[in-house]
Amino acid sequence: MILSDIRRYLRVNRRAAVYDLAVHFDCSPDAIRGMLLEWERRGQVRRLPGGTPCSSGCCKCDPASVEIYEWCGRES
Repeated sequence: MILSDIRRYLRVNRRAAVYDLAVHFDCSPDAIRGMLLEWERRGQVRRLPGGTPCSSGCCKCDPASVEIYEWCGRES
């Protein structure tokens, strides 16, 4: 997996939790955080405040423990 895979996923889904990305890409949450940090440095991704609900709406997770990132870069 490379940075462009994360970019593509977030462009399509707009926002995602670190855990969901780790499951989707079959890698550790720490590896995902490292890639998200790079996109964040570039101004393309932002971490949403704690307690922000994910897009699934199932409400099964403790909102305080969910890290959600959102694509805020260019679409093209």
